[in-house]
Amino acid sequence: MVPITFALDETVLYFAIDHKPKMSSNLRRLGNIRENDRVSVVADHYDENWSALWWVRADGRAQLWEDDRRRATPLDLLIEKYPQYREQTPAGPVVAIAIHSLTGWSFSD
Repeated sequence: MVPITFALDETVLYFAIDHKPKMSSNLRRLGNIRENDRVSVVADHYDENWSALWWVRADGRAQLWEDDRRRATPLDLLIEKYPQYREQTPAGPVVAIAIHSLTGWSFSD
């Protein structure tokens, strides 16, 4: 499990390898995607008020995009969502996940 910042464009979820400190430049998450492109992303919300709890899981197939032309739109979406990326645009690959299914849960409907 790896925490990510992400942006969503209809049925594609994007995240990028950014400048935050990493243990290595040979990231296991990228190796895992190269070995098996089937991935899951979980987003959740915690609240002291447990009636506000929820989570959603997106399952799909991932691709690594290293070409600047392919990275442009996802990076624009990430920059729009995260002010930190306006100051330093991610230079690493973009991971594009074509979402095939969504599941989720909330404490109350």
